[in-house]
Amino acid sequence: MKKHGILHHELAQVIAQLGHGDMLIIADAGLPIPPNVQRIDLAVTGGLPAFLPVVQAVLTEMQVERATIASEMTTRSPATHHALSEICGTIPISFVSHDEFKRLSQSARAIVRTGEFTPYANIILVSGVVF
Repeated sequence: MKKHGILHHELAQVIAQLGHGDMLIIADAGLPIPPNVQRIDLAVTGGLPAFLPVVQAVLTEMQVERATIASEMTTRSPATHHALSEICGTIPISFVSHDEFKRLSQSARAIVRTGEFTPYANIILVSGVVF
């Protein structure tokens, strides 16, 4: 049995399988998930698990070279945007419209669905390399 890190089997596996440039999306409960993209559903109930702790957990195990969020997050969910910026630290974050975000999600390796009910609480994490 694993003692620490990400314990969810599917999530741990997809992170281990990511290659340079692959996209992993961590999403709120409402983001549409394209049928051709792997769904890792963590949602239990509204708010559980929350978006930010899941992002934080993933960042402890995934090498991320850049991230993308919907520009709408800055005005519709400013507290989440601020907290996310702090969690991401030096990871460059770019902004796209929510419609463009949904288009980009069609190329994701997987989408992790949380129980988050905050609008636009979604992030695309682009896998980097450790060397």
